[in-house]
Amino acid sequence: MKKALSILLVAAVAVPLWAATSQQKATPKNKQAQAQFIIVESGEYKSGQEDARLTAGLGQFLGMEPVVTKMTQLQALQDETLANLDYSFLPLYLIKKTDEVRSKMELPLKQGIVQETADYIVLAHQTRMGVYTQREAKPNVMEIFVMSQCPYGVMAENAVIEAKKNGEFPKDKIVKLRYIVSYDPAKGFSSLHGSAEWEEDVRQLLIAKYYPNKLWQYLSVRNQDYRSSRWDKAMEAAGIDPKKIMKKFDTEGLELLKAEAAYGEEYNINASPTFLWEGKVLLDFGSASQIEGFSFLNPSKARGGAAAAPTGSC
Repeated sequence: MKKALSILLVAAVAVPLWAATSQQKATPKNKQAQAQFIIVESGEYKSGQEDARLTAGLGQFLGMEPVVTKMTQLQALQDETLANLDYSFLPLYLIKKTDEVRSKMELPLKQGIVQETADYIVLAHQTRMGVYTQREAKPNVMEIFVMSQCPYGVMAENAVIEAKKNGEFPKDKIVKLRYIVSYDPAKGFSSLHGSAEWEEDVRQLLIAKYYPNKLWQYLSVRNQDYRSSRWDKAMEAAGIDPKKIMKKFDTEGLELLKAEAAYGEEYNINASPTFLWEGKVLLDFGSASQIEGFSFLNPSKARGGAAAAPTGSC
């Protein structure tokens, strides 16, 4: 579990570290040293390509002008100095190592946020969007990772509910909810919004298994007051037997949640909501809404006469 926590901390801290320097006053370009960047991109998905904000933030952090060379994974594998790197997640950022670059990166290196080779500083999995190149594809499946008591996760669910209600949901696509939770064999489960959240995760997992056609109906009621302790009323309104669900809570339900914790850890996911397209492409709200058939996920789109919802994550 310590390894899992360190991964989550790196994912949470790394991007803000570079972003935090973006407001610093830059040295005029004619006096700025240059840093040679290589960005290895996915040729298949836009989400696996350069993040311009990250490039700019890194330049500010280094106090240098980024000079970017882009290449595909195939091109990188043909370079003997790059051939042995991990390309399981793209884009992969590399910065040519000089004494000055190495000095500026000393603290991130000590913290394990970045790694180094003889020639490069390696920034793996530094973008919130990207492509898992080695994952098996799940055609036409959108997985939405949520915390069941996160307002932004609930907003994503409600967008799906509204699309289904209005006949806007694509018939050839599938949405599957996944749950963000941590599990330690010694300490049990933990979730950002407390035990009530992971307990609700368990109930929803059991509903998805035993009442698959009623999950979204349940959520349409439950999400009206998702922190209420009267989840049983929402079940009854959806035609679900609360006793049947709770009978399996401490056995099968907890095993289902353990599997969710392991699955989320595989993808290093800790922000609710996070979207995973076809088992390979990591997306945020805006980029998920650009997938064909999922324009209803656009968080700035007002629905039902309501004001446009804010974008964000837990």
